[in-house]
Amino acid sequence: MAPADTLLRRDRRGRDRPRRPGPARPVRTRVLSSEQFTGWSFVTPGAFIILLFGAAPIVWSMVMSFQHSTLLSAQTPFVGLRNYRQLASDPVVVEAIQHTLVYTALFVPGTMIVGLFLAVAMNRKIRLLWLYRTAAYATMAISTISEAIVFIWLFDPSYGIVNYLLGVFGVPPQQFLNSPSQALYVIVVMTIWGWTGFAVVIYLAALQGIPEEMDEAAAIDGAGAWNRFWHVTLPMLRPTLVLVITLGLIGTWQVFDQVYLLGPNNPTIPTPAYYSYTESFGSSAFGVGAAVAFLLFVLIVVLTVLQRKLLPEDIES
Repeated sequence: MAPADTLLRRDRRGRDRPRRPGPARPVRTRVLSSEQFTGWSFVTPGAFIILLFGAAPIVWSMVMSFQHSTLLSAQTPFVGLRNYRQLASDPVVVEAIQHTLVYTALFVPGTMIVGLFLAVAMNRKIRLLWLYRTAAYATMAISTISEAIVFIWLFDPSYGIVNYLLGVFGVPPQQFLNSPSQALYVIVVMTIWGWTGFAVVIYLAALQGIPEEMDEAAAIDGAGAWNRFWHVTLPMLRPTLVLVITLGLIGTWQVFDQVYLLGPNNPTIPTPAYYSYTESFGSSAFGVGAAVAFLLFVLIVVLTVLQRKLLPEDIES
């Protein structure tokens, strides 16, 4: 047999003949033909786009938060922490944080429960399953503008179908879109409905990855349907639950579209993102708006890190 450090080649009769390795290839050739170079070639365009449209605006927002900027003047003097002190003394900021906390307390559990319930139901072999899955997934393909138009029509005080159904049971018409507190609940319902399709897709993928043998073994041991779900299925879904919670918390502090679209009907539901928009484009106080945006970035990073520490994905934790 040929030595281990030799290469083999075949002659015309198909016999292996040892061949000594040739001279080493140039460094440039080895780099261009390496797997690392191929991988970086695919990653670099995406990384450049992320840096250009992700990291650069964050840095610019941080710098602008210490400036007095209107985007209409070439002079942008640094004002130190004045923009942040203005946020600390503005009662609208406190109201926006309160609305966001209420929204988070309702939206995150609602999305988790509704999405998990539908995913478990769709993971069974039932008739017309394709129809139910299509209906759940359809919420992912509908734009926020379309959702807002539909919900404005549903909760309209004059001709909305919700008030019509309430009238059937003798309940007087409600001013859903004209009351800040009630409009906030409308936004909660609308966003839960919009996020349900995403949650169902994530949960269903995780459910289909759980081995059936585990559920069958628990059934043989005498565990009922609820015990199998609570002690077998749910622990296996822990990484998925952490993912849904993390994305839900990030989304709650970025709520803007729904509030903006309902603005003509109810302009008194401030959220941090909407407050940043109104200060920037409504009052031309881009320094204050940038301060809000940068604080949101820092808050989201801190919440994500804390959540990963408090809710590890490891099932044995």
